[in-house]
Amino acid sequence: MNTRKASATSLPLLAAALLGLASPARAVEGGAPITPFGVSGFGAGIMPPPSDVATVMVRTTFYHAGQLRDDAGDRSPVGADITVNSLGAAVIKMTGTSILGARYGYAAVFSLLDMKVDLAIPTPAGPLSMAGRKTAMGDISVVPVILQWTSPGWFQFAALQVQPPTGSYDKNSLINPGTGHWTWSPTYAFTHIGATGFEVSSAIQVNLSARNRHTGYRSGAEWQQEFALGQHAGPYTVGLGGYFYRQFTDDRAAGLANGNRARVLALGPAINFFSPGSKLPIVWLHAFKEFGARNRSQGTQVALRAAMAF
Repeated sequence: MNTRKASATSLPLLAAALLGLASPARAVEGGAPITPFGVSGFGAGIMPPPSDVATVMVRTTFYHAGQLRDDAGDRSPVGADITVNSLGAAVIKMTGTSILGARYGYAAVFSLLDMKVDLAIPTPAGPLSMAGRKTAMGDISVVPVILQWTSPGWFQFAALQVQPPTGSYDKNSLINPGTGHWTWSPTYAFTHIGATGFEVSSAIQVNLSARNRHTGYRSGAEWQQEFALGQHAGPYTVGLGGYFYRQFTDDRAAGLANGNRARVLALGPAINFFSPGSKLPIVWLHAFKEFGARNRSQGTQVALRAAMAF
């Protein structure tokens, strides 16, 4: 796909960088990074054009893990069966206002999570079973600032995401759709499409969390990077996608034995469909397998997204 067509794809891709469901983990309190994994891919740096109403994206995600990994990356003796399904909606509004040579916009993201966890903890008397299941709203994410820059073959944006503790949360629950604390997340993303139609896209986000007032736990700072490499052919873009996640400061809580820093890498096939002039939605599909996990679950994720501007 050429640069002219890429400009046409300036439909709802901030939502792609924001929307979805968190895959469960063991590090960071509650086990999930502030923004879900696998929510950005092809066109990661492209924002929608200004529209009369807004751009809307819906996303459904399926995550399953059958193991936990410890601080050394070895498989934990704790048996685990973790399933997280989600349905989300993101609304993004780009304006005609220019700031620092960039187009200004804002957004909000909403998600419904269905979470199920079964654990078998080894004890001298035999396995101790623990289970939890919850279906409820997660935290709302608000993006008050989006700045989109565009030049031939290059698309970039910078944004600030703020997530207040609005989702369902119970400190005595094994699993929680909400986090129970505030988080601020500066974000940068880019997309480059060459003359041959080869695309390189990536989104980088740093999560800075406040202390959970219910538990006193403070999660460490997190680095999240998502990427996609692929070739445009007609209305399709096909290639490889994935994400890299790593905590770079310690979790802090009374009685915590170590920093509990988590990490994981995921890779897998990804495809994007966009047919300008057809009035069909833009569609993304990927399937990722996780590798090299530490202090978290290690599993697989499948996600389907669709977006349309109004």
